[in-house]
Amino acid sequence: MSMYDMDLDKVIRKINSKNAKTVGLQFPEGLKMQAVKIAKAIEDETEATVIISGDPCFGACDVSDWKMKGSVDLIVHYGHTPLPLKYEVPTLFIEAFSQIDVKKDLKKCLEEIKDYSRVGLVTTTQHLHLLNEIKDYLEDNGKEVILGSSASTRKGQVLGCNFSSIKDLDVEIILFIGSGNFHPLGIKLFSNVDVLAIDPYNSEIRKMDEYADRILRIRFARITKAKTARKWGIIVSSKEGQYRMTLAKELKKILEEHNMEAYIILADNINPDILLPYMELDAFVVSACPRIAIDDSQMYKKPLLTPQELEIVLDKRKWENYQLDEILFHERYQK
Repeated sequence: MSMYDMDLDKVIRKINSKNAKTVGLQFPEGLKMQAVKIAKAIEDETEATVIISGDPCFGACDVSDWKMKGSVDLIVHYGHTPLPLKYEVPTLFIEAFSQIDVKKDLKKCLEEIKDYSRVGLVTTTQHLHLLNEIKDYLEDNGKEVILGSSASTRKGQVLGCNFSSIKDLDVEIILFIGSGNFHPLGIKLFSNVDVLAIDPYNSEIRKMDEYADRILRIRFARITKAKTARKWGIIVSSKEGQYRMTLAKELKKILEEHNMEAYIILADNINPDILLPYMELDAFVVSACPRIAIDDSQMYKKPLLTPQELEIVLDKRKWENYQLDEILFHERYQK
C-alpha cells in the first residue's frame, strides 16, 4: 500500500472528461518516485501521452503551466492545494493525502500537553483530511481545540509561505502535524506561544523552542553582517506564486534612499550558483519564497535576508519584533 493516496481514478476521469491528448505531471520531491507508475497507469487507461516535469517543485506557487503551455492540455499537480492564482493551463490538484496512522503519536502527545487546556491544531496538505478526527480525539481527552482559518488556506492549514491561519489564535499551545522544521518554526515565530511538532513519519514529537532559538541566532548573525553592506542585490522569482516585483522595487527605493546601491535580479530557481556572478554585491534580499533565506542560509557566501530582516538592518524594525516573511495571496501582494 502506498503511503499516499494518489487518487488515480479521479485523475483518469478528469483526463477522459476533457479528452486531453497530452497530460503534464508535476510532483514535489517527496512524491517524484511515484511519477513513472502514475504515468504508466494514465497511458494504459487513457488515450493521453504523459509528460513528466523533471524540474524541482516547491508548491502550488510553482505550477509548471507557463513551461508546459502549448505542450499539454492538462496538468496534474500532486501534493498541494490550489492558490488563488491564474493558471495558464487547466490544472488538476491532487492533495496526495497521507495514509499514515497518527493515533499512536496522539497518545504520546497527551502527556506533553497535559498542562494546556486550549490547543490550536494545524497541518500541511497531506494531513488535512485527518484534522477533524484528531480534533475529536483531543476533545475526548479534555482539550478545547481551535482550528484557525484564513482567506489564503483551508481550515487548519499552513503553507511554507503563509501562516495566516494561526494568527491571533487564542490558545496556549499549537500542535503541528507534519514533517520538517520550517512550518512549526514559522508557527512559533508568528504565534509567540508554545509549539509542539508531531512528525507521524518517524513518530517524533518535539518542542520548537530550542530550534527556534538556534535559527534566530543564525538570523541575528546574518543581519549583523549585513549592516555593513552598501551594495545590495534584490532577488525576484519569476514563478507566478512567488513573483513580487512591486515589493522588489519598493525595497530598491528604500535602499537608495539610505544612500545604498540596489540591483534587481530576476531568476526562476534561486540557489547559490546563480548569485556567484554578483559577488561584488555585499548582501542580498530575497522577495521570493520565504524559505530560501532560512533553509539554505549556510549555502550562501553573502548574507541573504528576507524583507523583514532588511527592515532590521535599516532600523525600520526592532529585533524584538522579528517575523518571518510570508506571501499574502489573497491580497495579491506578490505582484
